[in-house]
Amino acid sequence: MKKNVGGFDYVLRLIAGIAIIAWGYSAKNWWGVVGLIPLITALASYCPAYSIFGISTRSCCCAESAKDKGESCCK
Repeated sequence: MKKNVGGFDYVLRLIAGIAIIAWGYSAKNWWGVVGLIPLITALASYCPAYSIFGISTRSCCCAESAKDKGESCCK
């Protein structure tokens, strides 16, 4: 599973997921469960929809230590 969720996207997904879950809880509505989707994709740094369309918001200069080891930083 190649990580394809970058920094800004990660933060946005976390905030959106928590907000949707909180809204669902406060409204006593099951739609709050939908908030798990952006939350899980943020925590995993992987979005299945992005992989289908070949999108990645992850920067290739994300891990200087990986470059020092001769590894690709965009795994």
